[in-house]
Amino acid sequence: MRSTSAALKPRVAEAAPLAEPPPPTAPAPYQFEIVGTRAGFDALAPEWDALFARAGHSAQLFQQFNWNWHWCNHYLDAAGPSLAVLTVRRAGSLVAVWPLVTERVAGLKRLTWMGAPVSQYGDVLVDTVEDPLALLRAGWAHVVAATKPDVVDLPRVRADATIAPLLVELGALQTRLQQAPYLDLKSALDFPAYMQRHSAKSRKKSRAAARKLTEQGAQFTQSTGGDVSRTAVAAAIVSKREQLLERGIISPALADPRMQRFFADAAAGNQRPAQIVVYALEFGGEKAATDVLIDCKGRIATHIFAYETKYAKERVGAYLLERTIEQAFADGRDTFDLLAPADDYKLRWADGTVDVIDWAVPISPKGRAYARIYLRTLRPMLKSVINAMPASVNRLLAAAYARRKSVS
Repeated sequence: MRSTSAALKPRVAEAAPLAEPPPPTAPAPYQFEIVGTRAGFDALAPEWDALFARAGHSAQLFQQFNWNWHWCNHYLDAAGPSLAVLTVRRAGSLVAVWPLVTERVAGLKRLTWMGAPVSQYGDVLVDTVEDPLALLRAGWAHVVAATKPDVVDLPRVRADATIAPLLVELGALQTRLQQAPYLDLKSALDFPAYMQRHSAKSRKKSRAAARKLTEQGAQFTQSTGGDVSRTAVAAAIVSKREQLLERGIISPALADPRMQRFFADAAAGNQRPAQIVVYALEFGGEKAATDVLIDCKGRIATHIFAYETKYAKERVGAYLLERTIEQAFADGRDTFDLLAPADDYKLRWADGTVDVIDWAVPISPKGRAYARIYLRTLRPMLKSVINAMPASVNRLLAAAYARRKSVS
């Protein structure tokens, strides 16, 4: 398997000194502004859409305006994060957008991407300019000086992201490394040709499962927008919660009712479609498995994949994934993105992976402590402890957490 990742084991950078904002070095014509109100954000829609159309690439699917508009509707409130979107203009035209928010965490001020927990990649949109890195340096200096955070915490940055070179130059701390598997759909003429890379035994097993499911009346369905998509996505999230509870996995994002409401509205697309596609495998109108994906500039990314546990032995999940990939070929898409983490079932399909890195830049002594002690040390330690617990204990903890979130 090819991989864009230099190493598959997490690597953590040594502690860096407190970051001093570098001096603005972008050409004089650039104007910087922090958009901190919902009205100001909404007013950016036409320019943001135009910038993405001409300069955004497919891996920046979570930096689309409509996606973040839906996020604001469900995650932006008085008790939560505050908008701190940096816009960069030249001669009045929008040439860059940094979708950021500030929030209070553990007694400090944190500057981070907008979109958590539904956005899976964070990045900056930058138009074609003479020196993109110089613009990024100046933008960094402006936003840090204007927002005065204790720490800049930028999770889920792809190794090929526009902002990645700046974070390396700043000596940012790498606090977590994951890989996002992907399928290169342009590497084969069609789906049957693509399947030839799998063993004959695997292909035979797949055909047998497909025949059995077809004989049982399984139907592959697709929906984009409207109440059908809204209902399917809401049900998929319920199924995913149940799957994780059964396995004793605590997912704060899925336990939060806002995620279900976000995806239901975004999938329906009654206002500002978010390019969500829903594939499902049905038996007599009942969904046995559902795949919720985002479509963007030739890339389709599978975000929520869920199945009903009573159909688990029927291999419905594997069959739906296969049909979804086949449909992506039929639709002429370039890349099938499985997103991080690199689970075994994803790697069995993937042509390669790309590193997805959490970066942190301490600005104050409090920020340094947060980045070094919590982000780099305590957070992965707590995750390891939870993973080492008996499944029965984790199921109880997960159920208790889900109940608490449902009434909060």
